[in-house]
Amino acid sequence: MLSTRCRAGWRLAALGSALASGAIRFTLNPRHRRDATTKAAWLQGVCRRIMKVMAIRPIETGVCSPGALIACNHLSYLDIVVLSALAPVVFVAKKEVRAWPIFGWFAEKAGTRFIDRGRRGDVIRIATDLTPLIERGISVVVFLEGTSTDGRTVLPFKSSLLEPAVHAKWPAAAAALTYSVPSPRSAELEVCWWGDMTLTPHLVNLATLPWIEVRVAWDEAETGGGDRKALAELLRARVLSLKGGLASLRSPGRE
Repeated sequence: MLSTRCRAGWRLAALGSALASGAIRFTLNPRHRRDATTKAAWLQGVCRRIMKVMAIRPIETGVCSPGALIACNHLSYLDIVVLSALAPVVFVAKKEVRAWPIFGWFAEKAGTRFIDRGRRGDVIRIATDLTPLIERGISVVVFLEGTSTDGRTVLPFKSSLLEPAVHAKWPAAAAALTYSVPSPRSAELEVCWWGDMTLTPHLVNLATLPWIEVRVAWDEAETGGGDRKALAELLRARVLSLKGGLASLRSPGRE
């Protein structure tokens, strides 16, 4: 078996290769830059390769609803990799993500919509950007907790981003995910990224894990409408329900 240090070195080198290859393909092949659909498909390919490199093994139930606003719990930067690998989606992220080294570039090129949470009027701009995506059947993922957590609970959902869904009666759905790692390692501390954790040391340590199991549940979409705060509470309740059911999913045998 590979030593922990060798495993991390190989994984990080392979991760760098996957990212470089994805960036080159995006830059040199206009097909990937044609529209939101092709950008999402490009990101999906990159993220599937990252999943293999990092030994992330998904267990999935349900399917991603097309053309829906999808609210998911938020545990880690890996959430974006996992959800993108499983379905071609577009994300709404806080504007700070755009400045992240490497990952910010990929997020921007993949069509992520960045929002300034300090400006209430920015929701109007986001609604304008998202409308053609929803109408074309592209799913949009939002993390309504507003931050990532250690997964022990799901924080109350912020409802401002649901205003477009309510006003235009977009389909809205819930999704949930959880992570597990080999004992005695800790998913809460080594996969989840929260609090004052620093990205680079966390990523280096993440690469030492023998494997990461992620369980993902997709709910069916329902037409939005009514009150955005009520919709936020409903979606959070659905996320909690889905999250609770993930423990019952069968896990493949481990080597």
